[in-house]
Amino acid sequence: MAQLKKIVDPFGEVNVHPQPGGRLRVTATILMEPRREGTQTGIALDGSASMSSLYGEEESPGFFASLFGAKKTTTRNEITPVAQKVCAYLARKLDADGGTTCIYWATGPAGSKIEVIGDLTADDAEKHIFGPPQDFGTGTQLLPAVRYFVDRFKDAPWGFYVFITDGELHDLDAVKNYSIRHARDVAAGRAKPVKFVLIGIGPNVNEDQMEQLDDLDTGTEIDLWDHKLAAEMRVLQEIFAEVVDKNARVADNGKIVAPNGQVVKNYSDTGLPALLQFELPAGATHFVLEVDGKQIKQDLV
Repeated sequence: MAQLKKIVDPFGEVNVHPQPGGRLRVTATILMEPRREGTQTGIALDGSASMSSLYGEEESPGFFASLFGAKKTTTRNEITPVAQKVCAYLARKLDADGGTTCIYWATGPAGSKIEVIGDLTADDAEKHIFGPPQDFGTGTQLLPAVRYFVDRFKDAPWGFYVFITDGELHDLDAVKNYSIRHARDVAAGRAKPVKFVLIGIGPNVNEDQMEQLDDLDTGTEIDLWDHKLAAEMRVLQEIFAEVVDKNARVADNGKIVAPNGQVVKNYSDTGLPALLQFELPAGATHFVLEVDGKQIKQDLV
């Protein structure tokens, strides 16, 4: 499977699955804000030591530079504007109580601890300065933060939690194993549904790890993880790229057209859904969505 990097509006995510004979099975979502009763939301900020410069921490000059009078430099806080926007958006648009729970993760010894910031309303979040945690972590462990949200809001009808990081996870296998178990619990009705979104920020993000979580096979139809790179996000609604109501209709009709002009999917009788699934002929390099008198071309390269 290949998740396309360059997506055109109004699509949120487009995945291409090669099929026998060169045909392509495509799944695509149309961006929309979910509306689910009783939703709880959270945002978790990476508190590992590698994040210090992104929080605008002072950096000491090297030994030889200090001999010649070089002073400490302070970098720009890259976390605050991202956290303000995401937290305020979740609180205002999604959270049932109007307040998003904010924490630091990967703090303390081996990055195994979390620090709770608190529940912030949209107005609070837009004014909050998300400075560094009290105790930068010496490792980057994601699982404690995942467990925190799942356990705290275990009775919520739906949970939506965003994790922001700059680098590499040190407990990827543990997160995978937990995710597989939790997805199976959700599928069996033993746990409430959740969605986790991992957002990478800065130049050192390990996107391979993020993709491994995003594409994790849980043996169920439950898709827990999605990932985004902050630098590539067009609009904040992209955090909902995989969260669509399969029964939602976004237009009265529409159709998918292959490069050779063949109509491979016609929605004139059912209405255009938020989740599109169709097959393209071998050699197809793009498809066109025709809706409301417009033609929207999405390249597959």
